[in-house]
Amino acid sequence: MSELPPSLARQPDLDLWIRIDPEETITLFTGKVEIGQGLKAAIARIGAEELDVALDRVRVSTADTAHGLNELFTVGSQSMEESGTSMRQAAAEARRRLLALAAAKLEAPLDQLHVRDGTVSVRGGDRRTTYWELLGGRRFDRAATGEAAPKPPSDHRIVGRPARRSDVVGLVTGTKRYVQDLVRPGMLHARVLRPPSPKAELLALDDAPVRDMPGVVQVLRDGSFVAVVAAREEQAVRALVALRERSRWRESETLPPSDDLAAWLVAQARRSFRVIDGVATDAPDAPLERSAEATTTLAATYTRPYQMHGSIGPSAALAEWRDGELTVWSHSQGVFVIRAALAQALAVDVAQVRAIHVEGPGCYGHNGADDVALDAALVARAVPGRPVLLKWTREDEHAWEPYGPAMVVEVAANLDASGRLLDWTHETWSNTHMARPIPHGDRSALVAAWHRAQPMPAPAPQPMTFYHAGIHRNADPLYAIPRRRIVKHFVEPHPLRTSALRGLGGYANIFAIESFMDELACAAGIDPVELRLRHLEDQRARAVLRAAGERAGFRRRPREPGRGSGLAFARYKNQKAYAAVVVELRVDRASGAIALERAVIAADAGQVVDPGGLAHQLEGGFVQSASWTLEEEVRFDRTRVTSLDWETYPILRFPQAPEVETVLIDRPGEPYLGCGEAAQGPAAAAIANAVFDAAGVRLRDIPFTRDRVRAALARAQR
Repeated sequence: MSELPPSLARQPDLDLWIRIDPEETITLFTGKVEIGQGLKAAIARIGAEELDVALDRVRVSTADTAHGLNELFTVGSQSMEESGTSMRQAAAEARRRLLALAAAKLEAPLDQLHVRDGTVSVRGGDRRTTYWELLGGRRFDRAATGEAAPKPPSDHRIVGRPARRSDVVGLVTGTKRYVQDLVRPGMLHARVLRPPSPKAELLALDDAPVRDMPGVVQVLRDGSFVAVVAAREEQAVRALVALRERSRWRESETLPPSDDLAAWLVAQARRSFRVIDGVATDAPDAPLERSAEATTTLAATYTRPYQMHGSIGPSAALAEWRDGELTVWSHSQGVFVIRAALAQALAVDVAQVRAIHVEGPGCYGHNGADDVALDAALVARAVPGRPVLLKWTREDEHAWEPYGPAMVVEVAANLDASGRLLDWTHETWSNTHMARPIPHGDRSALVAAWHRAQPMPAPAPQPMTFYHAGIHRNADPLYAIPRRRIVKHFVEPHPLRTSALRGLGGYANIFAIESFMDELACAAGIDPVELRLRHLEDQRARAVLRAAGERAGFRRRPREPGRGSGLAFARYKNQKAYAAVVVELRVDRASGAIALERAVIAADAGQVVDPGGLAHQLEGGFVQSASWTLEEEVRFDRTRVTSLDWETYPILRFPQAPEVETVLIDRPGEPYLGCGEAAQGPAAAAIANAVFDAAGVRLRDIPFTRDRVRAALARAQR
């Protein structure tokens, strides 16, 4: 008997995970959600493999609080390790039960049964039955025990092999329906009048003319929370414009100076923690003394600004309040958690709320999805019996979503004469990376709750100390270093709202570590790959690094003016997927433009379930990271966020995306390793290292805008 995976151990009822449908299909359930990462395709492959059914028979249903399979949040590159591993075991247990039923019906021993696409037959005879005859439309009424052994990798026919992904057909054909596209009978449309700045207070609102506008059903005002409800969407949009013109707000200067954000961040009150083996502790801290063996000493500072999720579609939710119960359709990454947060904010019993996940247009992290769910719920309660679809505007999303926090990272190290690292110091300053809407007594993390006449204040941000959490994620290098000092500085003032953005602190910490490794290699006259290999004891890490370098032909091409290549490596959280990235690019010295030409990603995510899906995850992560690294920065004055559209918050455009090639190192039989955030940090550092190779300048402040490139080139010529 094997130990059950944690998700399955908490919820061992097989009927929560698998249903044999009467229509000769099988529905698999997961408490995780699909956010574009290919979860449904991977879960379908795992279930089809273990159950011995064709992939096109399998349906996957994601999180719905009415179903009861609660796997909390879909975060941290953990879905395959948690839900995928649980589904593998649950499907093995379900197959075992189905074969026991077949053995009884066919009067044959288990070892004489054979399964093909859900048909169970007796070897050497013509007796047969099917899963659907045995259990179609009925329950297993069994709990997983750990007694059933999943298939060995040598028997796999679906897992690890290329196959068509049916879940992307709708994206290509335009038939896919996101939460923004939902339609229900009698549905109304709503918009919210958001404050113009974080601390703005509504002083006056002349809403009488708006109430008389065509199609307007209601104008709801509760303190500074204002929403308009209309019969048609364009009517709600026009009414919102009119409300904005007729509102008067009191604003104050609450934001820090944006021209030297890094200096401001380091100067603020903070709580500091010594990070030991990836965990933030209260252990005493003192600077490392320089070793007498040190021959090369180096220090550098790296920064990252506030950055957005930048979801292409602004957040939305559909809510319906009927007979005292609320149903919300949401693209939240944690429907059970948002259900509890909504119940708390609305002062109702959690049993009165149902939250159903519906896909949205992409977001890896905590954007406005949870906030808009409360917006929609408040409006729906004001018009009971009518479904309400509420969408944020682009300005709402840009100004009010929780941002990825700004960070400052200072790194210092010493090398001996042989090029061995003697010590390493890494200090990182930032605001919280974790502020999801977990209920907090009389406090709420949802925006609308702060603005009502009887407000619920936001929870005070708290430092997270567990393994590779938030600020100190990947701050502790995977490299073998005799002495290390890793310090996390939790900055107390939070001028802008921040929370989880893909990779959390790992993006900036890996950018700093891997940029600094290149700087050390240059200072000591050592090949950058060789320096890394000298300090990597993990053989899988070494294999990934070599695979990326070999496929890219790293530094083997003849040098061309303005053209360079850079390499970087990390293991996300030091426990998830391994990824190495090589970037080839050009730098135009006159304009400062960086043109990405080619990227090679090598990754080890354990046993590969869906090769195409894994490659897409890594490639998408690279492109998003490249966009952060080259383009993205939240801009603001002392009162307001000024990045309110794609002109003031530019992102990478299609012509800027390079050719991307992925090398997957499959490890059959090894545990699944989360890959969704593996490429973020290495991509940024590889770009920075390639810029140095191309132009001879070090870029340490993200984003690498044209102005910053030109300024660095000018400094280098002095």
